[in-house]
Amino acid sequence: MSLGINDTVLAVTHRTTYRYSTPVEIAQHLATIRPLHCPWQQVISHTERIEPVPSYVHSRVDAFGNDVLYFSLDAPHERLSMTSETTVRLTPRWNALDAEATPPWEDVARRLRYRAGESFYPESEFCYASPNISLDHELRAYAQVSFDAGTPLVAGAIDLMHRIHEDFDYKPSATAFDTPASRAFELRHGVCQDFSQVMIGCLRALGLPARYVSGYLRNDPPPGHPRLIGADASHAWVSVHCPQSGWIDLDPTNDVLADLDHVTLATGRDYSDVSLLRGMILGGGAHHVDVAVNVLAL
Repeated sequence: MSLGINDTVLAVTHRTTYRYSTPVEIAQHLATIRPLHCPWQQVISHTERIEPVPSYVHSRVDAFGNDVLYFSLDAPHERLSMTSETTVRLTPRWNALDAEATPPWEDVARRLRYRAGESFYPESEFCYASPNISLDHELRAYAQVSFDAGTPLVAGAIDLMHRIHEDFDYKPSATAFDTPASRAFELRHGVCQDFSQVMIGCLRALGLPARYVSGYLRNDPPPGHPRLIGADASHAWVSVHCPQSGWIDLDPTNDVLADLDHVTLATGRDYSDVSLLRGMILGGGAHHVDVAVNVLAL
C-alpha cells in the first residue's frame, strides 16, 4: 500500500452490545456498519462479527449508495453483539477549495427548483423535508442571516456552521434518537445528530441540497490539535452540494470541515436513514445498549 504525502490511515473498531431483560424470540435487523468507498476514502480492509451467529445474512446497496447488512436471528437470545473492524485510507479533500469562489446560493437553489420539462439533478432529492427534518420558517429565518443576497454558497454554509457551533450547547442525553430538528432548534442544545439535523433543515429551508452523514472521529488527534467533540461514539455531520465542488462536508459540532479526522460510514436524508441498527424483535422487554468506538492512526 502506497500513501500520498498527506494521506492518513485510520483503524476503526466499533462494538455495540444490546442486553435484553427478557429473551428475544425472533429478530430481523438492518445494520449500517460498513464504511463507504469514496474518492477520498479507500476501505483497505473490513470485517464484522455478529453474536449470536445469525441464521440468515444478506447485504444490499440502498437508495443512497450505502452497503446495508440484513440479518435475522430465529433462536432465543438475551444479548446481541455487533463488532466491526475497518482500516481506511483518507486523502485530503479541501486543499483547493475556495469558499468565496463558489456560486451565489440563490443560483444553486434556483437551478434545483422543480420545473416541468427541465433537467433532473439527483442532489435535488436532498432539498425537501424528511422524517426528522421539517422545513420550518424559524429555520429559514435563522439561516438567512448567513445567506445575504449574492453570498457564495460554501461561504454561507461555513458561516452557518460557525453560528450553530456558537449558539448551541453540546449536551449528551438531552435529546433522543428521534428528536426532530425543530425541537432541537427550540432547545438550542443536543448532540452531533441534533447539530447536523438543524443545519440541514436550515439549508433545505433555503432550497439548498443538504444530506446527513454518519461516521466516526479520530480518537488520537495529531500533536497540537484538540480532541474533537463526539469521539468515542458514532458521529454525524452535514454535506451540502455545490455544483463546482461536489459535496462539501461540514461538522457543526466541532466547527470544522470534515477531512482526515472523519471516517464516512453512510449518507442519507437524516438519522432515520442511516441508524446503526433498526428492525423488529419479538420479546426482549427493556434493553440496555453499550457502545465502544476506537479510531486510531496507523
